[in-house]
Amino acid sequence: MDTIDFIIHPMHNDSENKLLAKLKSIAVEKNIPSRTILLYEGEVARFVYFVKQGCLRQWVNKDGKDITFQFFFEGQPVASLESFVSGNPSLFSIESIEPCTVWVVDKADFEQLINDDSHFDHEFRNFVFQRFSNYARLFLSRIKDTPQERYQELLQKQPDIIKRIPQHYIASYLGITPVSLSRIRNRK
Repeated sequence: MDTIDFIIHPMHNDSENKLLAKLKSIAVEKNIPSRTILLYEGEVARFVYFVKQGCLRQWVNKDGKDITFQFFFEGQPVASLESFVSGNPSLFSIESIEPCTVWVVDKADFEQLINDDSHFDHEFRNFVFQRFSNYARLFLSRIKDTPQERYQELLQKQPDIIKRIPQHYIASYLGITPVSLSRIRNRK
């Protein structure tokens, strides 16, 4: 995959081709083994990662137990936005679930691209809005939906997670134990 979904939808014009070229010129492509921590909880985020291939997850440590709250697949950017923007320590870690190829852009280059390109800035703002909307839906789902309902919604809306992600991460994401997830899956 050679496009970045949130910025470059199927490329139709020269300005989008130029934006992709500009992004590639400031990014460093890296191959990341599975189970590699890209950002530790408590560190300040200095990079934005664009997933070219593979899957990353964001998770937080709660009393020695990791709780997954978001997955990122091909074409998606990943960062601790709050830390990246504010310079405060990240509230969570970012880790590869499977071998990944990512484009890495440091903060200064990323900020320069946002300042120089209004299309990039607009699309990135849309991505941030969508991400916070996803957080709100996840939060509300944990309050109002049963584990069975959360699993069914995941199955309907994000089947790639079911296909690609190990069960213990899915259980963590749904806020249940792996044993409970097994029971829910067996009820179908």
